[in-house]
Amino acid sequence: MTDRRTPEVMHSIRWPLRLTWAGLWAERLSRAFWPLWSVALVTLAALTFGVQDALPLEAAWGGLVAAIVGAVWAVWHGLRRFHRPRRAEAVVRLDASLPGHPLSALADDQAIGSTDPASVAVWQTHRARMAARAAMAKPVRPDLRLASRDPFGLRYLALTALVMALMFGSIWRVASVSGLAPGAAEAMMNGPTWEGWAQPPLHTGKPALYLNDIAQGPLELPQGTRMQIRLYGEVGALTLSETVSGQTTPPPASDLAQSFAVMQDGAVAINGPGGRTWQIMALPDTAPSIRITGDVSRERDGKMKLPFAVEDDYGITGGTASIALDLAEVDRRYGLAIAPEPREALVIDLPLPISGNRAAFSDALIEDVSKHPFANQPVQIRLTVTDAQNQTGTADPLSIILPGKRFFDPLAAAIIELRRDLLWSRENGPRAAQIFKAITHLPDDLMRDETTFKRLMAALKQLNTTAASLTAEQRDALADELWEIALLVEEGDLASARERLARAQERLNEAIRNGADPAEIQELMEELRAATEDYMQLLAEEAQRNPDSEMAENQQRMQLTGDQIQEMMDEIQRLMEEGRMAEAAEAMAMLQKLLENLQITEGGAGGQGGPQMPGMRELQDTLRDQQQLSDEAFRELQQGPSGQQQQGDGSGSEGPEGKDLAERQQALRDRLDALNGNRLPGAGSEKGEAGRRALDEAEREMDDAERALRDGDLSGALDRQADAMDRMRDGMRALGDAQAEAERQEQGEGQAQGRGDQGPQRDPLGRETGNSGVIGSDGNMARGPDVYRRAQDLLDEIRRRAGEQQRAETERDYLKRLLELF
Repeated sequence: MTDRRTPEVMHSIRWPLRLTWAGLWAERLSRAFWPLWSVALVTLAALTFGVQDALPLEAAWGGLVAAIVGAVWAVWHGLRRFHRPRRAEAVVRLDASLPGHPLSALADDQAIGSTDPASVAVWQTHRARMAARAAMAKPVRPDLRLASRDPFGLRYLALTALVMALMFGSIWRVASVSGLAPGAAEAMMNGPTWEGWAQPPLHTGKPALYLNDIAQGPLELPQGTRMQIRLYGEVGALTLSETVSGQTTPPPASDLAQSFAVMQDGAVAINGPGGRTWQIMALPDTAPSIRITGDVSRERDGKMKLPFAVEDDYGITGGTASIALDLAEVDRRYGLAIAPEPREALVIDLPLPISGNRAAFSDALIEDVSKHPFANQPVQIRLTVTDAQNQTGTADPLSIILPGKRFFDPLAAAIIELRRDLLWSRENGPRAAQIFKAITHLPDDLMRDETTFKRLMAALKQLNTTAASLTAEQRDALADELWEIALLVEEGDLASARERLARAQERLNEAIRNGADPAEIQELMEELRAATEDYMQLLAEEAQRNPDSEMAENQQRMQLTGDQIQEMMDEIQRLMEEGRMAEAAEAMAMLQKLLENLQITEGGAGGQGGPQMPGMRELQDTLRDQQQLSDEAFRELQQGPSGQQQQGDGSGSEGPEGKDLAERQQALRDRLDALNGNRLPGAGSEKGEAGRRALDEAEREMDDAERALRDGDLSGALDRQADAMDRMRDGMRALGDAQAEAERQEQGEGQAQGRGDQGPQRDPLGRETGNSGVIGSDGNMARGPDVYRRAQDLLDEIRRRAGEQQRAETERDYLKRLLELF
């Protein structure tokens, strides 16, 4: 059959046809010759690693012959299996990729009806359609998969070997293979007559040096560097001499291949035509050093923090902190009077950088050793680091009291002390049991939690049973149980807000008496703030349920706003941090007395601490939920590669976690939209409208955060969420001010009706006592015609109060110190 394909058709498919044909060549070459390039890659990897320099000459020759034989076999195998692809095969493959096989159709002749004009017209239309379809041809991708021919993945192993050789070897080593041929140097008229390499130890991170490129003269090399020299030509024409290895029986100087390590300063000389001499300076690998860079501190949760710094010339590989009991410094009284049981030193691994330079860095060892028997005892700490050469560096011993968790509750402290005695020596078992019996003799007011008390009594029963024959395992189990009981006593969840407040005050008073650390002060102050906030909320709810009783006693009892209480607690914390414990104790006693008589004023401090509309409470819950959602988004950004990818490329890939966060963000926005209306205070007022506008902006930021979460942009979502929370706080402050202003107006109208035309009352400082009893004024007291009279009235009032014997002693001392200032 005659090929009827026109030149125009073949011209339109010339590039798809050529590329398909090239793909056939690549496909058949790869299938036939993949063993050849696998052998080549393995051989090149071995030469790059320098195997030919490390092996004996006979073994190197054997390996070279094996590589040549393998290459010859691979060529023979490939030639047998290779079939040169023809152009017609490319046409068939290209035609098979097109619907209807148009190229085959264009090559056909009309079999019947060639004399019928109508039949001819149909045939021509058919050819035109096939030509148009052929013009749409695309190159056919070649099938380069070799899994069926290489089931063991040998080609990948060869490629991996080459990559590793290029990373950790030197491509220059390939040239040393010429040394395997006899008389190679003479075969090259202008080539080198010798070659040499210097390979520093791997832990130094230094690159290998090609000695032919280094001029003679001084040369610094790390101690332990492996030098390899190849001499080419007639034996004896070149010789090697060296004084850096310290070998007592060196090989003959005329050996063609020599290898030695640089262990000391000296010289390396290649004697003969074109030889060189280097004065080697062996750089010793110095031992690492470590030092303590600051004081040991106790973290807020009782963990020990020990800052340190490390230095080494090439980097350390590990480090430990050894903590041993300093028996000579122990106060040998009570349960510590008897000899302690032998106990090994506590060894803790030092933190090391996961990535980066380990030659010089600073860090801090943070470890919780509160449960260890050495906690709060005199110890000696020794920090030790090692390098790749197993050289060690040790810091000067540090003698300290090992930081651990401190217990301020007397019962918890007693339990921990008896636990310490048991861990000191099991001979303290009978004594500890006797003391426990004395402590629990009258248990009525001993514990607030009955469950904790039952656990303590069960532990005491176990101690009574086994005190005389206590094993180490029983001792350790009992110590763990006593630790858990002490934690429950110290930090147990109390039922009522009043009990939590009393508990927080008791712990803070104990810390003031014992001299707590700044971290402990911060922790206890936060506990007091939280307990005070709960107590104020309880009083606010009681006042809301019984407003008549609260208003009846409003003028007879002291009133404070939430902000003023916070200011007093800030002052107590400042005094404690400055070490003024006596003044802090006085201020704490005054705060405790005030809290005992506390009533929350309506509208105080912008609505903080007083009764709130339900909408405001729900608004606070929405803000808290938004903060939790933002925290979860931040944690997801830090976890796994997915979060990092989303942050970096913003590709919009949405995982199940991102979808869940987006749906929760939408629910929060809908909740805020439902709240932002008549349910919030201050409708129609300037501050109320300002608060609503801020909440509208918060809704828009939430909407942007939702879109960012759906697009997988966690970083952008965090920014929008932070802006939304800022707008919500602004709105809550404005709405709180609006609520307070409305309540002051209502209370002011009620007081005006009760007082008649009386003017505003002033306290001894000349400040108005309006604003629902809030003490303080924004007015400047140093202005006005009666400033001197008011100052004199102030002094008279302080003197009068200082002379009242019924006042507390701490209050009168405070007033006397004020008088001394004037």
